[in-house]
Order: sequence, then structure tokens, then C-alpha cells
Amino acid sequence: MIFDRKNLDNNTLIAIYKKLLFPRVVEEKMLILLRQGRIGKWFSGIGQEAIAVGAAMAMQSDEYILPMHRNLGVFTGRGVPFNRLFGQWLGKPSGFTKGRDRSFHFGSQEHKIIGMISHLGPQMALADGIALADILAGRKKATLVFTGEGGTSEGDFHEAVNIAAVWNLPVIFLIENNGYGLSTPTDEQYRCKRLVDKAIGYGIEGRQINGNNILEVYYAISEIANNIRSKPRPVLVECMTFRMRGHEEASGTKYVPQELFDDWQDKDPISSFENFLLAEEALRPEWIPYLRNEFIKQIDPVIENVLNEKDIRPNIFTEMGDVYKTASRPIFKLSGTSKVIRYIDAIRDGLILAMRKHENLVIMGQDVAGYGGVFKVTEGFVEEFGKARVRNTPLCESGIIGTGMGLSLNGYKAVVEMQFADFVSSGFTQIINNLAKTHYRWGQNVDVVIRMPTGAGTAGGPFHSQSNEAWFTKTPGLKVVYPAFPADAKGLLMAAIADPNPVMYFEHKYLYRNLTGEVPDGELFIEIGKARVVKKGTLATIIAYGYAVHWALEYLSNHPDLSIEIIDLRSLQPWDSATVIQSVKKTHKAMVLHEDTLTGGFGAEIAATIAENCFLELDAPVMRCASLDTPVPMDKGLENQFLGKSRLEKAMYQLLNY
Repeated sequence: MIFDRKNLDNNTLIAIYKKLLFPRVVEEKMLILLRQGRIGKWFSGIGQEAIAVGAAMAMQSDEYILPMHRNLGVFTGRGVPFNRLFGQWLGKPSGFTKGRDRSFHFGSQEHKIIGMISHLGPQMALADGIALADILAGRKKATLVFTGEGGTSEGDFHEAVNIAAVWNLPVIFLIENNGYGLSTPTDEQYRCKRLVDKAIGYGIEGRQINGNNILEVYYAISEIANNIRSKPRPVLVECMTFRMRGHEEASGTKYVPQELFDDWQDKDPISSFENFLLAEEALRPEWIPYLRNEFIKQIDPVIENVLNEKDIRPNIFTEMGDVYKTASRPIFKLSGTSKVIRYIDAIRDGLILAMRKHENLVIMGQDVAGYGGVFKVTEGFVEEFGKARVRNTPLCESGIIGTGMGLSLNGYKAVVEMQFADFVSSGFTQIINNLAKTHYRWGQNVDVVIRMPTGAGTAGGPFHSQSNEAWFTKTPGLKVVYPAFPADAKGLLMAAIADPNPVMYFEHKYLYRNLTGEVPDGELFIEIGKARVVKKGTLATIIAYGYAVHWALEYLSNHPDLSIEIIDLRSLQPWDSATVIQSVKKTHKAMVLHEDTLTGGFGAEIAATIAENCFLELDAPVMRCASLDTPVPMDKGLENQFLGKSRLEKAMYQLLNY
């Protein structure tokens, strides 16, 4: 292996060597503790240290790095205290996740490190959002994100690189090609000769380097980072290396030919650099064991202290309290005047006022800029707010949701529009496993609203008509709102944008231009989690949300002699169970009504809560009326039959006459 010291003096070379050696000494200690049964799991980066250490050295201290689970050198290179790292690995209070997640699945804003989740690929789009925030803020910064050769097979890799290419984002996509994804060799992962050649397909630069050469890594990443800070664009870097241990220690390495181990052992990044330094007379032989012993003397007492640290005491209130970041009630400028407008115009109004109020708010989605979105909600926004803040995106839901999260990590807010709520399935991992769990895992809020044009009534068929709110109401960490009236549509949207947590905002397509209502002119806030009693009554309570509220109102208009209480939930997560319980205890009968399919719909949760809390006050079983357990059909007659509205009359008759 050839090392080029260029103009680095001996002291600098020794400083680099220490940075390279320290994570190796830590890893060797971890393997001993693992064999002793004192720790439970370890993902080893032995043999790959030069990549993490060299790349971290090349980045400025206030630039974000998004590492993987073999990149200990990023954490040690950024000065993350070892006691906190070890506490994290053991799930101790001194760690970063309060025992809620393992190994390197955490972030630290203090050190500008954003850790991975087990799904690997989704973190790449976060780098796009972080870099976009730097661009919008006028900061000349680069962002570095790691992935493995196996991760390049995921769709998230393609989406993230493509977004960065289209938007000229200053992101370094670093592939650690270590030969195996767990036990799958590279010839079963891809057919191209070099992964770096994928850069050609995105119209960006690519560079392949020796990942075991600390100086080559440092020079290459330094040069690229310096360049893209002044001329923003993404670069794909493939670092060739080898994994000398198992995917994790329990999996072993029996599937790896011995000759590969022998070959790469000769290319070990530490011994190779040591030999170079000895030849350059920058390092003396006796210094090597001395430095190792010095590092051991540093880490051994820390390890013993953390091992003796008390375990985390389970506390239900603490656990529940950390799922969401506490949202303060925002201050809005109430105008005192109002006008009658359409549901869609209320949403537009809320977005416009939010964009004016929050200068760090970015709207993203397919066709949302000049075209105004397929429903024209954002028509004209570019003229006022510009294309930097109202951004057309490539067709990639996962990548854009991840970009929204990255914006939030770097001080911005994001509203992401799904063209149709049905399409959100393509971004499921980002929502369910990234947005929803981040605050609970390491205390980082995610300031993202996802707009969900939802529902049937337009003959859109199985892929444009679903009410899929139940996909998200069961996921802790997400907030879910579903307004039924124009004023609520505006007020809940502005509240969702002000909220520091991820919010799924469902807006019914059929109501866009078919419903009008009186809406306050100025800024409006509707508290998330508070239901509204739309009609008071005494015979029974109908609990509904979204379009189904209007089914209930239509039913009541056809039966003016019936005293029925109608509750519009407005929010589904959190939801106002207290208002529902109070109503049912008064009326003694309950009908849960929603547009979603019956089985597994959110109505089941409502019905169960009523049964648990109102059992002695009920004069009839809690009943549900919902749509058929089929996909949404396209034909108008079939669609009408599908919707729960077609069975409401019969269901209410059964309830009232029980």
C-alpha cells in the first residue's frame, strides 16, 4: 500500500495514527467483553477504520455526518465521550437513547452526527434534507452519508442520489464496499464491475478509492468536500475495503474464503500505516505498545464505571411522555373577521399563512410548484414564495419524506404532499420507522407534516380512493388529524405545521370543492386532540370524522325528529376519548361511523374504549358502520355500495330500536 504524506509533518501523521488506533483498541476490548458475556452484541468495524476516521477528519466540525454501525471512528473522531458511547451500547442511563435502542442507532446534534436505523437505506435521504437546509440558509457546507454495498440495492439509495443530483445538493454519498452484506457476496448484490459507475446514471461525479489507506481517504474526502461547498453538487465515493469480522459476531465468517482473509490482512489499515510511519521515522517501534496501553488505561476505568452504573428504572410516565415532543400552544394573530370559502381554499389559506409565518417552512411534492399540484392547492405559491421553498420533486415518496426529515434535523420545517394518500405506501418506512420513532429514541423532534388527499366519492378506484388513516393511528410518535369542515381544515393544518412532531394531515378530496363554510380570515389554531360536538342530542351518539361527519348530518336532516348527538373527532392521534365517553354516558347508545373499511378501522379503537369505560351506562351494544372489507371499487354504483353511508340508515335503526 502506497501512502503519500504530501506536506503533512510528523506530528500530524502521529495525530492521524492515534485517531486511527483508538477505535481499534476500543473494538478489541469490546470483543473481549463480548466473549466474557458482559455485553450482548457487537458490530465490528475492524479492518475498515480508515474510512470512518479519514472521512470524519476531512469534514468540518459543524458539518453533518450520517454513519453506519461500523463507523466507530466517526464518533470517536468527533469527540463523543467514551462513557456515553459505552453507556449507549449497554443501554445504561449515560447513553443517548435511555435504553430504548441499540449500538449506533442514535444521533447527537452537539456532534452533528445522525445515526442510522436498521433499515439502512432511509438515512441517505436525510442527508439530502440536511444539505438542502444548508443551501436555503446560505451556508457553504457539505454533508457526508455512509452506506454499504448492500444498501445500494435498496430503492432508498436510488431516490436519495437522484434527488441530490436533480437539486445539486452538496452531499457525499460514501459506499463502504466491504465485500459482503451479512453473508451475501457482491456478485449477488450487483452486476456492474464498480459501484461507483452508478454515478454515471445520475449524471454526477464518482470516485473509487482505497478505503484502507487513511491518507487517501482523508485527501479524497477533503478535496471533494472543499469543492462542493463552493460549487454544490453530490459526489458518489466508493471505498474498497473488507470486513474482517462477521456481520455481527454471532454470525461468524465461515462463508468467507480463507484466501480473502489472507489477502486483506496484508492490507490492514492500521498495520499498513504503522509500517509507513516506521519507514518515514515518524513513529518508533516502542511507541506502538505504549500508545495502545495508554488508550487501554483511558478506557478500562470508564468501562468498569459504566458496567457498575445502575440500570434504567422502568417508568411508564417517562416512557409515554417521551413519545412526542411537548408542543406549546402557538400564538396566532386572530383577525376577528371571517368569510365563507370552500374546503380546498381553507387549506390553501392555512398553507399561505403558515408559509408567511414560518420563513423556514418548505413545501415539497410532485407537481406542487408551477402546476400547483394535481388538485391546485398550491397554485400560485411559487410566485409569492419562490421555487426554493415550493419544490417540485422527483417521483419518489420515500426519498422526499426522508428529505423532509433531514430539513427538520437542520432547523427547517417541511410540508410534504402526497399526490394521493394511497401513494404514501411507497414512503412507509420513513414514516413508521424514522419520523415516528426518532423523538422517543434520542429526543430529536421531527417537524414534518404529510398532506394526505384521501377518500372516495370521486370514482377513483382502488389506488386513488383509500381512507388509510388506520395505517398510522397505531404508530406511536405520529399525530393524525382528519378535518371535516373548512375552518377545521385551516386551523388543524396551521396547528400541525406549528407542532414540532410528525403529523399526518388527511384532507378529503370529495370535500375540496363540494363543501363551503365560514372560516376566520387570519391565522387560526385548532388544538390537535380535541373533538367537537357538532350537534347535541339525547337518544344516541354518532362518533365520526372526515367525510363521515357529513353522512351523519345528512342522516339527521332526514330524521329531524330524532335527538342525536354528533361528535366530530377531528384528531385521531391523539383522540379526545373524554368527550366521547361523556357523550355516551349521557345518551347511553353509540354508533361509530367512518369511511375506512370496517375490520381494523380506527372505529374499533373507539368502540373498545366506549365498552371499557361506559359498559354500565350502555342501553345497547356499541355499533359500527363503515365501508365494506374490499378494495375501493371504481364504478359509481359499486363505490356507493362500498361506502358505509349506504348502510347507515339500517345501522341507526338497529341501534335506536335495540
